[in-house]
Amino acid sequence: MLDFIENSSILIVNNIEETLNLMLPKYPLHSVRVIKNEEKEEFLIAQANETIKEAFIATSEKKYLFLCGSTFRKEAQNALLKILEEPPRNIVFILITNSKTSLLPTIYSRLPYKYLKKSEQKIESSLDLNRLDLKDIYTFLQENQKISKQEAKDIVESLLLKANNQKIKLSQKKLDFFSKAIKLLELNSKPINVLTTLLLYLSNQKNQN
Repeated sequence: MLDFIENSSILIVNNIEETLNLMLPKYPLHSVRVIKNEEKEEFLIAQANETIKEAFIATSEKKYLFLCGSTFRKEAQNALLKILEEPPRNIVFILITNSKTSLLPTIYSRLPYKYLKKSEQKIESSLDLNRLDLKDIYTFLQENQKISKQEAKDIVESLLLKANNQKIKLSQKKLDFFSKAIKLLELNSKPINVLTTLLLYLSNQKNQN
């Protein structure tokens, strides 16, 4: 259970949307602003500028600004530095993100933080990698068209676990392909494109064995 947070803080969580859904009902509706990128999961300079503008709108009561992003761009964080260090009266900043490493040390050192991530048991993929064909890939991709970056990363990890459980020998080249998929997702490549490439690669490698 998440407590009511009265002062500016950083929250490191598994799922940003779930955290918001748990927290927002605890606050008066008129005193809350949620600032996030509606198109990507990354907090950009546009959101930083929106934050600064909102923070300088005077208020006689506390106003809580929830700044949300699985990652925060460096220039966005630099833009926020001064206002986080010297916030306007009655303004509380609550940064919600998935990883401490997404924040610059200069940001992280300015605010107290709560590490709320829970370890999640990795689930292996339902796909049979020994029998993977184009029909399986098409069906799987149709079912996962609108997944988030984090969900796609979980799928990549589940495929790796499945390969291990099916005793599939992975060469360094294949392991590098999995690593590349994770890196592309971190760089905000479209999840569906990354998964398509990875699954087609695995299917092609199966046919060559």
